[in-house]
Amino acid sequence: MHNPDRRRFLSLGVALGLVGVAAPAKAWASADSVAGTGTGADPEYVWDSAVDPLMVSLLENGQVPSVNAAMAEWVDNGDALPSGLPAELRAHLQKANALPSWADPVKLARAADFNRRKDTYLFMLYGLGSGIMSTVIPREARSVYWSVGGADMKDRAAKTFTFGYDLSQLDAFKPTGQFVVTANKTRLVHGAVRHLLPQSPHWKAGADQAVPISAADILVTFHSLGTFVHRKMLDWRIPMSAADQEAFLHSWQVAIHLLGVPDEFIPKTWAAAEAQSAQVLTPILAPTPEGLDLAEVLLGLTAEIDLGVTRGFLNEFVRYALSNEVGDWLRLPRDYAAAALVRTVWPAFILFREGLSPVAPGAFYMFDQFLRGVAMLFLNKGSSSTTTAITIPTGNRPAG
Repeated sequence: MHNPDRRRFLSLGVALGLVGVAAPAKAWASADSVAGTGTGADPEYVWDSAVDPLMVSLLENGQVPSVNAAMAEWVDNGDALPSGLPAELRAHLQKANALPSWADPVKLARAADFNRRKDTYLFMLYGLGSGIMSTVIPREARSVYWSVGGADMKDRAAKTFTFGYDLSQLDAFKPTGQFVVTANKTRLVHGAVRHLLPQSPHWKAGADQAVPISAADILVTFHSLGTFVHRKMLDWRIPMSAADQEAFLHSWQVAIHLLGVPDEFIPKTWAAAEAQSAQVLTPILAPTPEGLDLAEVLLGLTAEIDLGVTRGFLNEFVRYALSNEVGDWLRLPRDYAAAALVRTVWPAFILFREGLSPVAPGAFYMFDQFLRGVAMLFLNKGSSSTTTAITIPTGNRPAG
């Protein structure tokens, strides 16, 4: 007997470039993780035991506004922890604000150089691929929509962009970079949202879990970003050495660790990552009312950034990157002229760029930085800063 749901996610997995699509598993095989061993727990029911009780205490004691004020000037990885933090938060950050013992500085340096060399592809895939894919991940779409950030998607998008921007910088993991701090702030935000969202009747009405943002949910987000982008670059035949691919994965492994995901759940190879993605991401993709609204807002924001492209081009690039099925879910109007342009010009651009990169390796980097700078200028409402302050929320999306 045929199973239409299984056939749907098999075909969707192929369309998204995710190989080896299989039925969801109840637990992750820790032998395939960076830890190499584990408890055998299901990441679906693992949250953040270090941060969650801490955030409950800070929220219930009304300390979050003062914490946000204290952390506003804490930006670079090498910065001292700000004064004025509650003792328990300071103790946590003194322990957590560091790279894991298994982090490889050589691989992280190579990942930084890889990000520099492939910046345009990463920018387009993270933005018009992963960013829009998030709107058809039901839990993520509902959590974003009903959290306080959902009420101001320009600000929410800027915060998300900051995470990716800081991860992609040449000194991301060095004292002069900002990603370690950004990841720790994001981890605190996740802890606050875990406490706040279950208090929202709107979120509870559509939720299929008692507490949001489990370790499995963070892994889903990783696969919608790192695993998806890696596979797409392979599918687009963008040259990447084995060492480059390993380094790119390593940067994401460190990033997931910094977000509080136990090492026993973090895939150790791209093959393991794709197998895990097939279990936890591909089968759950589906439209939701919240996701439809978010996609329209995000694409509308992108269209407002004057980069010389039409909304039809954006819609068709989303279809090109994610599949027509996802485009239909999001009710993106077809623009067949733009579709032909995307499918002709983008592969030609890749060939042109890759042919010219060895001759002028810095030329495209300046163009990439221009794109990112224009995007952040818009998202930051005219500020010239390339980052946006990540603050801990104290409530959910206002009703109405």
